[in-house]
Amino acid sequence: MRVGIIADTHGFLDPRIAERLAECEVAVHAGDIGGADVLCAMQPREEVAAVRGNVDGPETWPAHEVHMLENLPERLTLDLPGGRLAVVHGDTYEPASRRHEQLRTVFPSCQAIVCGHSHELIVDDAQAPWVLNPGAAGRVRVKDGPSMLLLDCDEAHWAVEPVRLPRRKYRAISGREE
Repeated sequence: MRVGIIADTHGFLDPRIAERLAECEVAVHAGDIGGADVLCAMQPREEVAAVRGNVDGPETWPAHEVHMLENLPERLTLDLPGGRLAVVHGDTYEPASRRHEQLRTVFPSCQAIVCGHSHELIVDDAQAPWVLNPGAAGRVRVKDGPSMLLLDCDEAHWAVEPVRLPRRKYRAISGREE
């Protein structure tokens, strides 16, 4: 099974990341989504799973989508071939220098834990459970470019592939005729 893992889109999903998610059975968003249009743009073959981030609130989502926030949990776990995957945004695990240690304490029976929030692409697989941060998949604080993780899993083996794409400039499209 292939799982595409993203976070921190803040209302915009890079179309190249969306294309990669379409090749996956499952797509996971670790919060700071920014609106339902991002979730709709995630088109994996089977399932979308998402958690709410610290900026996913009524003040940041379009008014006509605010009712959807009640369906976004703060954390979730997915049963995947070969183990469980926990998903949180990560902002409540402070200080950041101890975040991985804290996550491993909270989710000891998982194979891996996905967290976002820092916008930094990290694969910490030095000890179990792994802590995976896909970085940012939009255009806000993407540093060297938007990023994601691809997790391939079966009953005997899990492997993570980091994906970083080159930065692009996006122009707003106005409704005015020039």
